[in-house]
Amino acid sequence: MKSTSLLEYLDEYLDVGTFPDYAAAHNGLQVEGPSEVQRIAVAVDASEAVIQGAVAAGADLLIVHHGIFWDGQTRVFGPRFRKLRGLIEGKVALYSAHLPLDAHPEVGNCAVLCRELGWALAGRFGSHGDRDLGWWCDVDMERDALVAHVGDVVQGPVRLIPGGPDRIYRVGVVTGAASAMLRDAADAGLDTLITGEGPHHSYNDAMEFRVNAVYAGHYATETWGVRALGAHIGERFGVPWDFIDAPTGL
Repeated sequence: MKSTSLLEYLDEYLDVGTFPDYAAAHNGLQVEGPSEVQRIAVAVDASEAVIQGAVAAGADLLIVHHGIFWDGQTRVFGPRFRKLRGLIEGKVALYSAHLPLDAHPEVGNCAVLCRELGWALAGRFGSHGDRDLGWWCDVDMERDALVAHVGDVVQGPVRLIPGGPDRIYRVGVVTGAASAMLRDAADAGLDTLITGEGPHHSYNDAMEFRVNAVYAGHYATETWGVRALGAHIGERFGVPWDFIDAPTGL
């Protein structure tokens, strides 16, 4: 299909034009590519390994959650040069969707992870600008059982800061590095926040806001959105897609 048609659809479906995000996110098309898209690849990060994997898979378009401009550099050398060279020589366009993909109600990281955990979406919380990023769900589980369940779903280690109750009834999910949402979780009446990772001071935040913090890995909590988006595009447009898995362990 025409790349312009697919890119226009992505921009509208993900609302990348108006969704508030960090300045360095540069949501949308980051590197231009072929005029026709016959195969896409999706991944969490636009790393060198991922770009090489997309080229090897024969992709015309690579869709990622984390693009290549986070460092704020304006010069092209070192890793950035190698990434751009890999995309251009491999004839692969690069499209990035950061917070718009975290928050999306259908293919967003937060919503999809909730569903994968077997929980119905009950409401939103955790604002960024004028938009909410997270979802919360009603559950009824012992804390240790919930931590084990999360580990089974993300297939990786899970770290707990036991700031909240042993019995859990309302859980919020904001994927990635969202420990700053502990206050938002407390204000929303949640007893537990699931996210990817947090800094040192988040221990005291969790304990003092009386909220359990469940850290399930930044990468592990953010594979869901790109995979759901790949499946959505594949079903809607009949374009084959591949998930390029390049876990960081973080």
